[in-house]
Amino acid sequence: MAEGEGWQPPRLDGTVAVVTGASRGVGRGIALALGAAGATVYVTGRSSRTGDRTEGLPGTVEDVAEEITARGGTGIAVRCDHTEDAGNRALADLVRERHGRLDLLVNNAWAGYERSAEVRFDAPFWQQPMWRYDLCAASLRAQYDVTRLLVPLMLPQRAGLVIGIGFTDGDTYLGQAAYDVFKHGSDRLNRAFAADLRKHGVTALALHPGFVRTERVEAAWEALSAGPAAVLHSVEYVGRAVAHLAADPAVAERAGTVLTTGDLAEEYGFDDVDGRRPPAFRLEGRMTLATRMDRLNRVVAAATAAATGTSAGSAGSAGTS
Repeated sequence: MAEGEGWQPPRLDGTVAVVTGASRGVGRGIALALGAAGATVYVTGRSSRTGDRTEGLPGTVEDVAEEITARGGTGIAVRCDHTEDAGNRALADLVRERHGRLDLLVNNAWAGYERSAEVRFDAPFWQQPMWRYDLCAASLRAQYDVTRLLVPLMLPQRAGLVIGIGFTDGDTYLGQAAYDVFKHGSDRLNRAFAADLRKHGVTALALHPGFVRTERVEAAWEALSAGPAAVLHSVEYVGRAVAHLAADPAVAERAGTVLTTGDLAEEYGFDDVDGRRPPAFRLEGRMTLATRMDRLNRVVAAATAAATGTSAGSAGSAGTS
């Protein structure tokens, strides 16, 4: 989505950032908002013009890097599968060689939604294939590995910010065992990062988007009811929250906390690209997040199959963070 009028980005000129999983979706929105603020952004992801695209979806790291530069920042595309240790080491070496430091790391990459059309996302655990558990587990491991390799680039200047993108809602069960465990694990991981980094001047925290209108959700837009549509927001709404956090001189006071995009919009006074200010997303009623996502995934799969002439089982997933 294009940068909306009315938002005055905080200035992040000179800031060096890495945003993982930024070829599309929430990662793309974060990277573009940082670019509009003047930052240099390393855009990582598996989808590249020189290789495959995840589940055939639109968007590549090169596309996003060019958009960042067009908005006034500097975009650097890095094709990287964060579940592969060698790729993470190569990324750290590249940032060290080119800039010698890192100011902001956004851990957004998450593979747990992939292959969602193959098996119900909200099926009970005994009906879930082990590959779904493995996708979630590998995503959390990737966050750990990326952070342990990139944080040393923050330590010498005793400054930096690590943001983990996720979603939980208190003790509410999210509706799928592996998803629930690893999403809560992501929040705990960022709390642990914060504790270890507190004496080193580096801040770590978790940020929760709401119900996000990603490329996958676009296919189901007409089928959404007024309820979901009212809280749905763009990927750049999350990016604006990240930009304001990165520019906040008092961000260290938030170390170890879990924040929401809607609450930060109220606090910092920014709107989404369409001028609305969707509130923080909360789970209400008896329908779990996994069931909401499964229903939306099926609408997306049917819409994609109708548009491409393929079977619904080959379409990708849609969801939140």
